[in-house]
Amino acid sequence: MDLFLHVLEHSALDTLRLVPFLFVTYLAMEALEHASAERVQAVVERSGKAGPVAGALLGAVPQCGFSAMAATLYAGRVVTAGTLVAVILSTSDEMVPVFLAHQEPLGRLLAIVAVKVLMGVVVGLLVDVALRAWHRAGDGRPHISELCERAHCHCEEADHDHDHGHEHGHGRWAIVRSAAVHTVQVGVWILVITFAFGLVIELVGTDALAALLVNHPVRATFVSALVGLVPNCGASVAITELYLEGVLTTGPMLAGLLSSGGVGLLVLWRTNASAGQNAVITAFVYAVSVAVGLVAGMLGILF
Repeated sequence: MDLFLHVLEHSALDTLRLVPFLFVTYLAMEALEHASAERVQAVVERSGKAGPVAGALLGAVPQCGFSAMAATLYAGRVVTAGTLVAVILSTSDEMVPVFLAHQEPLGRLLAIVAVKVLMGVVVGLLVDVALRAWHRAGDGRPHISELCERAHCHCEEADHDHDHGHEHGHGRWAIVRSAAVHTVQVGVWILVITFAFGLVIELVGTDALAALLVNHPVRATFVSALVGLVPNCGASVAITELYLEGVLTTGPMLAGLLSSGGVGLLVLWRTNASAGQNAVITAFVYAVSVAVGLVAGMLGILF
């Protein structure tokens, strides 16, 4: 029972920290939905090309809320797939606090963050270039209303008030209510899933994970990247701790921390309607993380 309550407490706190990010994101998306369509389309199209750069830099900030924001914005087609991938790859989740708690050299920490940001920028830009070349980058318009339809949040009431030019106060309230409904729906989903994964991580334990990874760098790279996909801060904590203890070498560590995008992928699976797209993005993040880890191992890169 103590373990159950401990995991529940941490899951609830992690979820509460994400609520402001989610709420502000949905408010912004609702505002975009009710703004001038032509102006919004132009802004989205212009910002999309530089999106991976901005996304990778934001992801480097030690707060996993940005990955949740990026996934939500991608589901509404406000940002590109490359921007989403860039944010996920650069997100450090709990890596930075663990490094600071161990009083590790700042240069070592900054080097790892720089690699994650660089990979986010490069891979994100390449993804967008490839999608544009294949004419699969989308139509350049936000599809926020589709999120409303799937969530049954009745945000069309705000559309009605906006279109008819009256009861603006009620329209603004409808926008806020819609954002709140989305936030609660996604928040509950995050709480349930992170609790489940948190319980598994606690039951398995870091020692068992270390025994699986030690002395097998190639296998450790694949497993570490898989652990990084777990939408729970315990995953990045475990990977960082094992690296600092010398159990993981640089390659497996990079693989695990590159795929450790907080709850970004979890929010993507909850908000994006296309399961196929979600699976491709998840598999792509995993493949990139493993590839970088293997290359780092072969080159003998050390931090």
